[in-house]
Amino acid sequence: MNILLVGGSSRFTKLLIDKLKKEGHRVFRLTEEPKTAKSVGKVFETYHFSYDDSCIREVVDSIQPDVTVFLGAFDTNYHWDKRQSRPVTYTAGLFNLLTAHIALGKGRFIYLSSEEVYQGEYAEEISCDTPCMVHTDRAQAIAAGEDICCSYRRMGKDTVVLRLDHLYGTPKEAGETKNVCARMIIEGLETGEIQVDDAQRMALLHYKDAVEFIYYVIAAKETRQGLYQISPGETLPQRTIAEYIAGALKDVKLVDAPQRQRLEPVLSNTLYEEEFGIRIYQKPEVGIGEAAAYISRHASDFVRTDARKKSFLRLLGTRTKDMVSALLPFAENLICFIPFFMLNNRAVGREYFQNIDFYLLYVLLFAIIYGQQQATFSCLLAVAGYCFRQMYHRSGFEVILDFNTYIWIAQLLILGLVVGYLRDRLKVVEEEKKNEASYLSKQIEDISDINTSNVKVKEILSSQILNQNDSFGRLYEITTSLDKYEASEVLFYAAEVLAKLMGSKDVAIYTVANRSYARLFSATSGKARELGNSINYREMKELYEPLSEHKVYINKSMDERYPLMADAIYSEDEMQLILMVWGIPWERMTLGQANMLSVIGNLIQNAVLRANRYMSALQYQRYIPGTNILEKEAFRSLVTAYLNASEKQLTECTLIEVELGEVSLEEAGKRLGAQMRQSDFLGELQDGRVYALLANTRPKDAAVVLQRFRDSGFNCRITEEVSL
Repeated sequence: MNILLVGGSSRFTKLLIDKLKKEGHRVFRLTEEPKTAKSVGKVFETYHFSYDDSCIREVVDSIQPDVTVFLGAFDTNYHWDKRQSRPVTYTAGLFNLLTAHIALGKGRFIYLSSEEVYQGEYAEEISCDTPCMVHTDRAQAIAAGEDICCSYRRMGKDTVVLRLDHLYGTPKEAGETKNVCARMIIEGLETGEIQVDDAQRMALLHYKDAVEFIYYVIAAKETRQGLYQISPGETLPQRTIAEYIAGALKDVKLVDAPQRQRLEPVLSNTLYEEEFGIRIYQKPEVGIGEAAAYISRHASDFVRTDARKKSFLRLLGTRTKDMVSALLPFAENLICFIPFFMLNNRAVGREYFQNIDFYLLYVLLFAIIYGQQQATFSCLLAVAGYCFRQMYHRSGFEVILDFNTYIWIAQLLILGLVVGYLRDRLKVVEEEKKNEASYLSKQIEDISDINTSNVKVKEILSSQILNQNDSFGRLYEITTSLDKYEASEVLFYAAEVLAKLMGSKDVAIYTVANRSYARLFSATSGKARELGNSINYREMKELYEPLSEHKVYINKSMDERYPLMADAIYSEDEMQLILMVWGIPWERMTLGQANMLSVIGNLIQNAVLRANRYMSALQYQRYIPGTNILEKEAFRSLVTAYLNASEKQLTECTLIEVELGEVSLEEAGKRLGAQMRQSDFLGELQDGRVYALLANTRPKDAAVVLQRFRDSGFNCRITEEVSL
């Protein structure tokens, strides 16, 4: 099976990976860790994405997992002491993962929860149907995750929640020390004492045992319940656990807790035991001793006695820095006010400076630099300076009663606030553009990573497929040849590949433009072009009905208006491409041949859709800014692809050179674009000239477009030779 593990690096994750690989499964991993993070174990492929990333669906589509395991409560990617890891973030990521998994239409989704969802007082074992009681953000998020998964279960989806009781083991790093056992070990190392409540009992589940129990659910064909509690079935007194720890540490003593602790919950494993059975392999005294010994040997990684002090100093430094940053503009404003105040006082009564308002310049300066807030502050300072100067010769009462004073203040405020507002709006627009560019760049990077991973996976799987038999090897070999072409070339050569594998000279590929029309993209013969450059596929009912049901169309009536066979390629339940085949002998129009076309379509789909998505993500970087004209490199690649395909008679195209004269690129793009089809392109080549590429158009058919360009005021001509 293909199994997707979602979670950060930990000892528990490594044990789970080792178990799955030992059982012969192909393991993929999705994590929010950076690409530079240390590998937790050798898996088939690792994807580094945020769980709420829009690319998660692409990742899941690429993997096609039979089982997805979300580590949930034991995911070390979440740092609950930090602000960004709140229940909303947690549940948003889980919901995105679930949505992607459900959209796949197959496979099981397993969510790992913990006893933390019960933070009240429970005298007896807790059954699965006991309502959760939470008091912390972490527990709230884990419980919310359970509710989401159970809701999908009620809707008929194969989701399973596994609630693990007090998971413990030898940790890999400090992020894995959230369990009771690890906290007691660290307490002993930090203070030399372990506080013990003799009334406290708990059930401890070791990593290795938990992995075995989880695997039973992964391997099961079906599950009776949507929620299971996994517990060892036996409880240990807290004093016994503390004694095991003290036996592995030096100079640690046990002391009675000053007050009674909250009783730890004990989960009932009845439902799980009835269906799968419970057998514990790891003895608590061994597992606890190993964990204590390891933490003791690596105490510097786990024990941080001065962490609180460092945290306080770090917080104080951050607050001080923020305060200085906030007050700095005001300080600069006050300092700059002094020379402007002095200049204004010196300029009063001078012939050369009588038309210059230094206070106005001062306000405008800070409005332009800092915006509306500082513009307001500088206005207040300027008004104060003005009134102070006026009181050299007049009383304050006279200044207040002077109508000209209010006119001047109004002038100052209006100009300062308007300029400050415009500067603030400009800054907002710049930030929005910057964020948009950053988002698009991230999308491109993500899609590129997925594309690279998919190619890598294909290369690894190719040897396995080639060893099956010659026919499948040949099929795979030919279809994977599409990976060597650029994104702009894939559809052309997909028609060639399809023709080769179907044993036909007449193949056409139509791209769906909207819910009614599809446009011819490539064809291998004149016969394949007979339907025309554009078709209303919904009106072709005999063809459309089986395609809409994800079936292969077979022209059993030999209707000449339709191809002999056709198949559709979908993405997220939306028809993207229509593959059409002619020239098949009657005896070969069988169900087996139809299945062959479907298999080829699925193999082509991976290359084609990936190319389309990649090009779609790049479209914002392909055009000359402010125009609909493709930049040189992008247009060169596109023209090269069309000309090469035209030479192989996979398509028809015409290249028109346009002389812009004194017309700007932006204006030319608008005027020329209005005279072209949506499937045509405008762009620059290396010679600096602008060209129009007419897809699926022969030179003799381009006369109409040439006349339109000339009517729009442009000299143009068809060119057959161009410098690329």
